[in-house]
Amino acid sequence: MSQWEKLKQLDTKYLEQLDILYQDENFPMDVREYLAHWIETQDWEKAITNYSMATIHYQNLLDLINEQYSRFMQEKLFICQHKFKRYRQNMQATYGDDPVLLAKNVASYLLKEKMILSNVAEDHQAVMGQPQPVDFERHQNVVQKLNALKIGVQAGEKELKSLEEQQDEFDFKFKTYKFQESNNSEKQKAEELQVLQKMLNILDCYRKDVLQKFAEFIREAEVLLNTLVKEELADWKRRQQNACIGAPVQVCLDQLEDWFTACAVCLFQVKRLLKKLEELGDKVTYDKDPFKLQRPNLEKHVKTLLTNLIKSAFVVENQPCMAPQSKMPLVLKTSSQFSVKPRLLVKLPEVANHLMKVKACIDKSSPNGKGYRKFNILGTNEKAMNMTESKFGGLCVDFRHLQLKEQKSVIGGKGSNETSLVVTEELHLISFETELVYQDLILKLETSTLPVVVISNASQLLSGWASVVWYNMLCSDVQNMTFFSNPPTAPWSQLSETLSWQFSSNTKRHLDNDQLDMLAEKLFGPQENYADCYITWAKFSKENLPRQNFSFWLWLQGILDLIKKYFENIWNDGLIIGFVSKKRERKLLKHMQSGTFLLRFSESSKDGGITFTWVEHLPNGEYKIRSVEPYTKGHLTNIPLSEIVRFYKVMAEENVPEHPLLYLYPHIPKDEAFGKYYLDSDADVQLKHNKYLRTRLIVVSERPPTEIPPAMIDEGLVDDLPLLSATCFDYLGFSQLSTT
Repeated sequence: MSQWEKLKQLDTKYLEQLDILYQDENFPMDVREYLAHWIETQDWEKAITNYSMATIHYQNLLDLINEQYSRFMQEKLFICQHKFKRYRQNMQATYGDDPVLLAKNVASYLLKEKMILSNVAEDHQAVMGQPQPVDFERHQNVVQKLNALKIGVQAGEKELKSLEEQQDEFDFKFKTYKFQESNNSEKQKAEELQVLQKMLNILDCYRKDVLQKFAEFIREAEVLLNTLVKEELADWKRRQQNACIGAPVQVCLDQLEDWFTACAVCLFQVKRLLKKLEELGDKVTYDKDPFKLQRPNLEKHVKTLLTNLIKSAFVVENQPCMAPQSKMPLVLKTSSQFSVKPRLLVKLPEVANHLMKVKACIDKSSPNGKGYRKFNILGTNEKAMNMTESKFGGLCVDFRHLQLKEQKSVIGGKGSNETSLVVTEELHLISFETELVYQDLILKLETSTLPVVVISNASQLLSGWASVVWYNMLCSDVQNMTFFSNPPTAPWSQLSETLSWQFSSNTKRHLDNDQLDMLAEKLFGPQENYADCYITWAKFSKENLPRQNFSFWLWLQGILDLIKKYFENIWNDGLIIGFVSKKRERKLLKHMQSGTFLLRFSESSKDGGITFTWVEHLPNGEYKIRSVEPYTKGHLTNIPLSEIVRFYKVMAEENVPEHPLLYLYPHIPKDEAFGKYYLDSDADVQLKHNKYLRTRLIVVSERPPTEIPPAMIDEGLVDDLPLLSATCFDYLGFSQLSTT
């Protein structure tokens, strides 16, 4: 498989990297797609240092673009024709005088593609290395049932052959008797009839026995089918819901596909054997023939099982997701492209060879509430299912460039919504339809995505994501479009796990019990145990926190965004406690040596803030807990957190600067904890080789004239205490730059 084909089969987050790579019109993705084989077979690295070779590659590229342009002209594909004409003109303008530049660019693109594939392999190894909870006993149960069914079907085939041989013997003797009947005496006739009757009785018993065995393994197939559909597939769908909201669970469909396919193969084989029984019954029949009485019901039962199996096997493997928001699936913005992939878990060669067109539509049976928005799907919403769009050869169809456009409302105008639900609580379903024709089965297949939230503005993204999280955390009924008309409360035991997933799926670190206890205290107040606490949807995402103008959800997302943008590595290494109440913060620090500090998140910053707090022990035996005002995105954009911690100073008496931060809690020397994140290892060494003094932005604070009583801290009466007013200075010169 070519490198380009491997890239096209990657997950959305890697395709997003590929999309960013080919945004430059000087070498567009369309050219890479149509000329993939030729591009990958040229030595672009050598052409960088060989002008003649670079010129030949440039001329050949133009010729191939012209050939593709001609094909589009013959096929009357005007849009593609127009694009390739523009590509040719751009190529000539960009590389006509410098073909070596083309070689450099293509070589660079191919190298970056290889890096993307390498990252995929590393991520796959990391996932495989993680212990995955597997219900081994249940897995073995399915395997045993499947093996028993296979053995039963094989035994049934052998029984059928024996039955056929016995019937042929009876048929031969009966026809011989009829042929010689006129020449035989009455006594001979009676004797031969008696023999034939015994043979028929034995044949009848054999037929009943075969039908009974067929009925037994058909019942086994039904039990297996119920296990696959009602247990294994249902469990996968629940895991997929959890995975959509960040759970670290395995949602690969390959094992289920193997089971569904094996079960279908057995049922089709049983169906074929039953057809063979019908043929045997047509050759030899008699009064009360069990083949005429019982076989049709068995065949009908098998068809029902096959129908249920195949209809259940049509699922959505990848839920709808916009490429820039791969960590927030099921939130779609109008006029923005998204991808989604249905898959059929019954992978039979004959089925794969049949052209199965899958059509996407939205809200086939939407609620009829007044003001409920309606949408059209734009883009290629009908595609043929095939095995080339799956990494492992599954039968699927990958819709990658769909868009939603809101229909104009006849009454009330566009965007009218007079229901009680806000836009981000309105749920919609994208469904897929296809038809399977196989042997004498003609089945209409349909499946649907999990409910999606459709927004029209980026500012609604976090609210939409909150709805997706709440729904998939609490609801397993994917058809419940009115879920938010009366949303259920969430137990803290379930919500805490989901909140931890938000961090583990976006970073490499989950929230521990102490951090979750702090969040619980923020929601429910101080309690001995939060196990029996429940939170409402409104309190989670709509109502403002006490003394704040933002909700709990927006505050948490602001912190998560701050981590991802400014200090994810420091967070991943566990150097930031983050979620800790000021009361517990004081308890942790007061018995530590002077200069021990910890980092925690601000509780008063909507867009996220981080601060540090340290302890000072005074000569009289008392101690002071010091804090600085939170550092927000504005600060961290200019100064990395590691540099703030490294050079932070306090202006003591007589304007003598001191370094108050010495040990990261509990007793890790500051440089040992943060040293690998410093921008340089030794400023003094660099100064020796520099002609001019090196400058650096640092943060310096002045001690305030008054102290805040410890009781206020213990009682949690103050938020992010501004004990020290942070000021940025120019390192070495100490010329004041700004004050925050």
